[in-house]
Amino acid sequence: QLQLVESGGGLVQPGGSLRLSCAASGFRLDYYAIGWFRQAPGKEREGVSCISSGGSNTAYADSVKGRFTVSRDNAKKTVYLQMNGLEPEDAAVYYCAASALSHCSGYARRGYDLWGQGTQVTVSS
Repeated sequence: QLQLVESGGGLVQPGGSLRLSCAASGFRLDYYAIGWFRQAPGKEREGVSCISSGGSNTAYADSVKGRFTVSRDNAKKTVYLQMNGLEPEDAAVYYCAASALSHCSGYARRGYDLWGQGTQVTVSS
């Protein structure tokens, strides 16, 4: 069964950090770019970051540049999103998704074939 499973979400104070994980099963993770997305209540899902299949190329939304870092360990079939300096505006359900391509090509949802179930990130004092 092809599957992506996110974990690592939780409650954190403003300025705090979390590391999200996205574990793949049932397919070769190293073939595909992986995107991270988030959706806050009442808002559209937005792209946050992307990492190419080999990990050499990454991309970030302007709102998270300098604070978030995406990485991957293909041997462990896992992609990570390190989030530092979290702000209340970062609170959302975070999703990872496997692209149909090996390189990052934007955040259009039609470009991503397989999605995880999401993990909740809450930023509050």
